[in-house]
Amino acid sequence: MREGHEGTGPGAVTPDGCAVELYARLPAGDEPDIIAAAVPAGAHILELGSGVGRMTHPLLERGFTVTAVDESADMLARIRGARTIRSTIESLDLGEKFDVVMLASFLVHTGDEEVRGGMLRTCARHVAEGGCVLIQREGPDYHTDVPRERTDPSGFTIRIASVEPAGKGVNSVRAEYVFPDAVWTQTFLARPLTKERFESVLAEAGLEVDTYLTPDGMWVRAVPTA
Repeated sequence: MREGHEGTGPGAVTPDGCAVELYARLPAGDEPDIIAAAVPAGAHILELGSGVGRMTHPLLERGFTVTAVDESADMLARIRGARTIRSTIESLDLGEKFDVVMLASFLVHTGDEEVRGGMLRTCARHVAEGGCVLIQREGPDYHTDVPRERTDPSGFTIRIASVEPAGKGVNSVRAEYVFPDAVWTQTFLARPLTKERFESVLAEAGLEVDTYLTPDGMWVRAVPTA
């Protein structure tokens, strides 16, 4: 388990506190539609941090080719129909280029700045000429509107129970997922990024914002800098 990260509940837990059984239950929501609308039909997508395939499988159903990358063998074992690669994101170097590189799940907000820089450089290294990078950001009140909860139509509750300072601009976030038959928790380190700081760290990796895809600014299409 990484320092500052913890996960509880049934089943295997990954080094960043993600429970495999939990993520196998979480719905994809509207995220695959956001992605599909932002990239060319039939594109080859390099999905960084794919987990169990929550978005992989809907993207495959929409006609995309997906190469799924995750550090957890337990997560990758749940994926069907896509090429899978076990690796940390920041160390990945496939020697290949992809139409689309995707860094979702708020991974750009990792508490470790060196890891974040490595992730973004991996994005820049693998995107083809004329391609794009899709990044999912936290909402503007992610660290301040606490506690908060949302009940999913499928019948479980997601709760951000606490956000506490952990030093050097990093917060310790505790999330709870309550299902009728099980409860999981995840504690992880996250670094808030203003829009200006977000664009700055992209620039450091050789990327720039092409457009903010959603009104809340949470989904972004970036491209390599000229």
